[in-house]
Amino acid sequence: MSQDLLKKVEKKTGIDKQSIAKVASSFNGKNLQDEKTARTLVRQVGKLAGKKVPRETEDMIVKMLSNGKAINENTINKMMK
Repeated sequence: MSQDLLKKVEKKTGIDKQSIAKVASSFNGKNLQDEKTARTLVRQVGKLAGKKVPRETEDMIVKMLSNGKAINENTINKMMK
């Protein structure tokens, strides 16, 4: 993840870059196409941000991951708007 994207995510969510990197590394190598794993990731990020992720947002992210769609900077930028 680029430093610019990390800064944007940090500014938007209030989650520091180190925490984002820690969560990302904890899921490195795991199958994010697995619904349970994907939901765990979404919920952990929500906890870090101190916010409850709405079910429809969680479902959207899980669906994207289960379809094997890559989440890149453009995707993350769209989700944060």
